[in-house]
Amino acid sequence: MVWVKGQKLYGHRYVIERKLRQGGVGITYLAKDKKGNSLAIKTLKDEVMTNPDFIDFRDKYQRDFEREATRLAVCRHPHIVQIENVFHEQSLPCIAMEYIQGEDLWRRVRNRNPLSEAEALGYIQQIGEALTIVHDKGLLHRDLKPQNIMVRSGVSEAVLIDFGIAREFIPNLTQTHTVHFTDGFAPLEQYDEQAHRGEYTDVYGLAATLYCLLTTKVPPPAFMRVVRDSLQPPQVMNSSVSDRVNQAILTGMELQPENRPQSVSEWLQVLIPQNSGLQVLIPQNSGDDLSSEPGIAYRRLRDLLAAGEWKEADEETADKMLAVIGKEDWWDVNTEDIEKFPCTDLRTIDRLWVKYSNGRFGFSVQKRIWQSVGGQPGVYNYGMICAFGDTVGWRVNKSWINYEDFTFSPHAPQGHLPVFPGEIEEILYKLLDDLDRDLWELFNMERERGLYCLFSRVETCRM
Repeated sequence: MVWVKGQKLYGHRYVIERKLRQGGVGITYLAKDKKGNSLAIKTLKDEVMTNPDFIDFRDKYQRDFEREATRLAVCRHPHIVQIENVFHEQSLPCIAMEYIQGEDLWRRVRNRNPLSEAEALGYIQQIGEALTIVHDKGLLHRDLKPQNIMVRSGVSEAVLIDFGIAREFIPNLTQTHTVHFTDGFAPLEQYDEQAHRGEYTDVYGLAATLYCLLTTKVPPPAFMRVVRDSLQPPQVMNSSVSDRVNQAILTGMELQPENRPQSVSEWLQVLIPQNSGLQVLIPQNSGDDLSSEPGIAYRRLRDLLAAGEWKEADEETADKMLAVIGKEDWWDVNTEDIEKFPCTDLRTIDRLWVKYSNGRFGFSVQKRIWQSVGGQPGVYNYGMICAFGDTVGWRVNKSWINYEDFTFSPHAPQGHLPVFPGEIEEILYKLLDDLDRDLWELFNMERERGLYCLFSRVETCRM
């Protein structure tokens, strides 16, 4: 049966709003939870479970669906869709995941013609960083294409979705994989059930996706290129494509796996070399939403971020948050103040940081990193906060760094900014001497409780 608006699932925990998308065997719905938060619920199409034509494949589809949930659960990254829950509704397996409001890159290309090189590189870099996490978990996505990359509305953030045909891989080992592919985006080895596969398999799909974003054309299928390689260089169709990007795409789409870069990070280095000065930019909306529940003005914060004045923007963020809370000093702020921080203002601050850092900084980015190291709402764990600090560069050699040692540049680790709260740490560090290390560690633990409360509030606000 097809779920209809108002239908309740999983003991009335979720209520169906409408159908979002449908594939060969799966279907995804928009739903709301008991708190009114939107999320997406994916399940198998009813005919898969009831149509006799599917009987020989039913068990496989169910196993693949359950494996997709497992893969999503272990691949936590700001640019990978996040899983919320797994359950069964009658006989149907279901995955509840975050709802990404926005559009996929296929629609964006079709609506706007070719993307600028700077915009396209911004999205590809984000997805490339996500793929490194997928590959570190021993998985291949195997279905990279513009339709499987969503762009969040208003926050300039690309998100990789649909892990339905993702598979485990062991480098340099011949493995049997079911043949699933999308012509134009799948490399030659995906047409063979038994073939060597590695990170280079996804390199081809990512390079083909960039080809499409810059030309609006789907590349010719890999098997046809074997007979007569009809792949035109992207520069032929779009003269604004730079020589470096043109060559990187062709290298990433080499027919023979050994001729491609062997990892996504290696290919990204060819595409966007560090310190090359190559511009990577995600264009912004002409107007920013500066909404504030208590009427706080965020124009200066926006202008500082737009100008790349990261330290001044960090200090402005701390000042504005104090103004929202209604206190003059961070010494007086307690966990209850953070737990009641207005979602409207938290979203405004976060959107500005995410937008002007091209998805690198912001509270929502930090929250997802916190979750990736095991952080959970409602569960305070100092060890997890320390792991978060290690990941974003707030801790070095198991010690929290002081404010003056933070990196206020776009080259800082992902999630490094904004600091919470910066000025207290700097003042206290200057007051304490070497005899006060125990007090310093006590302060750090209390400060990290504040961090935990902030991330829990970000989760409550559905950011």
